[in-house]
Amino acid sequence: MEINKYGVDLEKLNSKLQDVPNLAPNHDLNPPSKSFGNMLKEAVDEVNAYQKTNEQVMADMATGQIKDIHQAAIAIGKAENSMKLMLEVRNKAISAYKELIRTQI
Repeated sequence: MEINKYGVDLEKLNSKLQDVPNLAPNHDLNPPSKSFGNMLKEAVDEVNAYQKTNEQVMADMATGQIKDIHQAAIAIGKAENSMKLMLEVRNKAISAYKELIRTQI
């Protein structure tokens, strides 16, 4: 491990830079292995995980087992915001679908 006089680990930095995609104009930034459906499923799974955490936090608050109210409030806020975002995405998708249905060919 090489650390220069500024305290930067050059090997670690170089390994991180290898992960950065080529930003050339014709470079495909979305690899074919990750489709829109997969990304949407991952997002829904993440919202589901936040909701499960929220349920656990609420149960812990009801039973008096919670020690850190601040962390509980953050977990509840994340669950609430992720659910609101998911509902807005759903509403936009439904609106786009309805618009496509009305389109005349």
